[in-house]
Amino acid sequence: MVLNTYFLEDKNINLGTFEHFYGSKLTNDLYKKSLEAIKQLENKSCKGSDFLGWLDLPQKELNQLQKYEELKQFFKEYDTIISIGIGGSYLGIRAIIEALKIPFQKQSKEIIFAGHHLSSRYLKNLLNYLDNKNFALIVISKSGTTAEPAIAFRFLYKKLIEKFGEKEISKRIIVITDKEKGTLRKLANQFQLKSDIVPDDVGGRYSVLSPVGLIPLSIMNIDIKSLLEGALSIQKIIRNQSEIEINPALQYALYRNLNYALKKQIEILSTYRPELFYILEWWKQLYGESEGKNYKGIYPASSIFTTDLHSLGQWIQEGERNLFETLIDIQEDDDLVLFSQQDDSDGLNYLSGKSLNYINRTALQATRKAHISGGVPNFTFEIKELNEFYLGILIYLFEYACAISALTLEINPFDQPGVEAYKTNMFKMLGKPGY
Repeated sequence: MVLNTYFLEDKNINLGTFEHFYGSKLTNDLYKKSLEAIKQLENKSCKGSDFLGWLDLPQKELNQLQKYEELKQFFKEYDTIISIGIGGSYLGIRAIIEALKIPFQKQSKEIIFAGHHLSSRYLKNLLNYLDNKNFALIVISKSGTTAEPAIAFRFLYKKLIEKFGEKEISKRIIVITDKEKGTLRKLANQFQLKSDIVPDDVGGRYSVLSPVGLIPLSIMNIDIKSLLEGALSIQKIIRNQSEIEINPALQYALYRNLNYALKKQIEILSTYRPELFYILEWWKQLYGESEGKNYKGIYPASSIFTTDLHSLGQWIQEGERNLFETLIDIQEDDDLVLFSQQDDSDGLNYLSGKSLNYINRTALQATRKAHISGGVPNFTFEIKELNEFYLGILIYLFEYACAISALTLEINPFDQPGVEAYKTNMFKMLGKPGY
């Protein structure tokens, strides 16, 4: 097994494990619905079946590695890369880069994100920062007209021309957009820009293992081969697999919906590794946009422990019992062993000889035990270490489990009609033609 899972503190998860905690009837009813969701997913008969291209991305993109190497070489000479995108064209990329970045270590190439909000202070200072930078742009947008990235690109495109001249456009911009239409495709054709396609059959929040994520990740020297191999390894375990004992995605989807059926409407995804902050943010988009429809869906929240034990910990332990918790536990970390000192005024000598990672994971186990005793159900994903391979496992597993979970609720996991509401109001208030 490439990862371990725990329900409460039990590593040997089967249907009886859930029946004991949630009751036989509810467990079996939702288990049958989960199996039907897998069947619909694999038969491509589910709601949103036009957007199932992500299912086969790991192997498909492993066959395209040479393309990514060529694009990486194309941007080799630039020290600053601006990645322009929002939602699925931003969060997955940032999540993987931030998870793997070595703290306080200066990188030979930096990536800066733009187009993921409308802060003028941020964008104005970014434009000033680029005065002395040898920079290039990756712009990711299927339509090319989404307000946040389109505004950022307009400013950054102008900055690029002012600094390097129009002759440099084709050397400093990669476009990832629709294969045939849209303003960015038109620009790519006009200037013969390097470009790739936002797949028609992959929604944004499922797109990090497509060119949308793999191009910027490769350019930033992330080992995308290992990332895809990790995703492929878990794909082989969970695809079309009805045996709950060996399918962690099925376990997780069932766990979520059992809690939701008991009116536990908030899920907190927790980790004891701050590097995973943006992985949690990516997960929140994945589950929030996939399930939050038809006035249904679990609210996805997150916490970084032990930091948040000193802020949210009290509420989680003794607040409303309308939540459940999921943990990401990473076995290995850098070596740092606490030492003994003669003056034990801080009272820490009892920990001398113990690694900080051992102390941190003991805190995880102690907190899990406390939360369980406080009425907070708990599910744990345990992986060996934090690298591209294991991130690939987590990403694909979360995507597949999300599809099962939403389909069990009879929700289309692959559309997001509610996102259009704010856009319609905003465009009308701003005076956009046609609104």
